[in-house]
Amino acid sequence: MDDRRVEIFAGKPAVLVENGPLRLVIQAYHGDEAATELVAAEAEFCFDCLKRVAENLDLLKLRHGTIKELPDDELARTMVESVRLIGDADLTPMAAVAGTIADFVADHLFRFRITKVIVDNGGDIAVRLAKGERATVGFRPRIDSAEISHVVHLAKGPKSWGVNTSGMGGRSLTRGIASAVSVFADNSSVADGGATAVANSCFVDDCNIRQVPANSIDPHTDLGDMGVTVGIDGVTEKNMQKALANGLERADLLVERGLVRGAILCVGQHMALTHDFSRRVGELHQYQG
Repeated sequence: MDDRRVEIFAGKPAVLVENGPLRLVIQAYHGDEAATELVAAEAEFCFDCLKRVAENLDLLKLRHGTIKELPDDELARTMVESVRLIGDADLTPMAAVAGTIADFVADHLFRFRITKVIVDNGGDIAVRLAKGERATVGFRPRIDSAEISHVVHLAKGPKSWGVNTSGMGGRSLTRGIASAVSVFADNSSVADGGATAVANSCFVDDCNIRQVPANSIDPHTDLGDMGVTVGIDGVTEKNMQKALANGLERADLLVERGLVRGAILCVGQHMALTHDFSRRVGELHQYQG
């Protein structure tokens, strides 16, 4: 059954492109003019990205260290390369799938002399900016809530950004206890893998953390029987702070290696930023909306 859907939002300069697990909300501009008709006309490219993932799915569900030869398809190859850069042995290329699709769609649209494009793939975002353009993104302290607590005014200069979020309650499963981890990088593919790794690292030994095999929740998951977090009732505030510190250490290491620009982490009511966040990423402000 073909459930492909393309819809220009009424009263909003954005286009919804949807097909199965793919749900893109795309904004594109020529200067001050929204390019919604162009985005809608290029929806087939978005659907093709999903098809390319499906055609390489068996390989993309393998742990990256077991993949002997890179796939010929550029999108699939990018997914493999991104998680290899992050380096966690238990990552599969599927950890970068949403971000990689967002990147490919954003780059495709940017070729049409777009001055600003923002592709939101279920909370994993690719941004492309012409000279002089700026963008602001919101941060949700809980990935399972639509409530925004802060906004980040992305720094001047970089033309390409990836802003990706992982944690408990998201579309993907996590091994950690972060309520939300947002990672900022040069592209969404690497930011996606980075967000997964940092969220997984927000962990501490605590008997109140309840985990179950990933495949008991989703039989088709790439994580197999690996334990994923489903409950944290009773975890002490002290242990939440320890988990946050563990995640922050992992995020700071990714920054030091030059793989990501920065990250915001939330575990329960506790929040942390990577070192030198405002210079590397942008100014963080409380949301006033």
